[in-house]
Amino acid sequence: MRILVMGYHNIGTHCLAKLIEWEEKVIALFTHKDNPNENIWFETPEKIAKANAIPVFKPDSLKDKKWEKLSKVLSPDIIFSFYYRNMIPEGILKIPPLGAINLHGSLLPAYRGRNPVNWVLINGEKITGVTMHYMTPKPDDGDIIAQEKVLIDFHDTAFTLFKKIDDAAIRLFTKTFPLIKAGINQRIPQDHSKSSYFGGRTPADGIIKWEWPVIKIYNLIRAVTHPYPGAFTFLRGRKLFIWWALPKQEDKKGKIGEISIEDEKLYINAKDGYLDILSLQFEGEKEMDPLSFMKKYNIVSGEICENK
Repeated sequence: MRILVMGYHNIGTHCLAKLIEWEEKVIALFTHKDNPNENIWFETPEKIAKANAIPVFKPDSLKDKKWEKLSKVLSPDIIFSFYYRNMIPEGILKIPPLGAINLHGSLLPAYRGRNPVNWVLINGEKITGVTMHYMTPKPDDGDIIAQEKVLIDFHDTAFTLFKKIDDAAIRLFTKTFPLIKAGINQRIPQDHSKSSYFGGRTPADGIIKWEWPVIKIYNLIRAVTHPYPGAFTFLRGRKLFIWWALPKQEDKKGKIGEISIEDEKLYINAKDGYLDILSLQFEGEKEMDPLSFMKKYNIVSGEICENK
């Protein structure tokens, strides 16, 4: 079976490694150029492909017809997409006789689209998962082959949840690939009435709005903390990153956005409680624990964190 892999990130790397381990015929890898403005904290599949003499291509966009022509020349029996970021045009999807299959980081039909790991945390979900499904020209709406659930812990961040998703993806791919290869996998149509779609995120989306419920703020912080760009507010006219904090759903200690200092701890008030701040950083400065931060910048109770 001639396999064309389109992949990126840890899942793309590890699923490609599995195909190589199983001695499958991977005819090419379509992947991405690393973005110099992005923190590349994850593995990328290019290195393992080149180490195994697999041709590597990095299209800026598959809409350019040359990539459809190349795909026809490669003549894949099947296409696998593992965390590939670009939409794959219908012309390419129609080429492989066994279809094109994607591995998506949510329990479809929920959380179609980009950044599902971050979005489930932002929305306070308790369960997510991974889905193997056939691709169509629409994002993540094809027939489901199989799924595996992943439990979300209250203290999970995007980094720890990505590790769970990666592990689940490898388990799911290992179970389903033999069925796909044998042509005996199931196809379950998605219930489109239950679908949800979420788009990409930018660093600017990390702004904290202190009038939100404290759990909502906490969920944003854990969804975009390291290695992501971080959740932030403004104090004294400077951007202030809140890298970690714990929510307290108790009577707030003052006005919304107001800083309170008690027993050498730093708290910031939200709508229905407050955050116990554990790690923070002025933009361009060193990340600190709250006590060091308060001492260095002479932070006092009553100062107000703002949305801009």
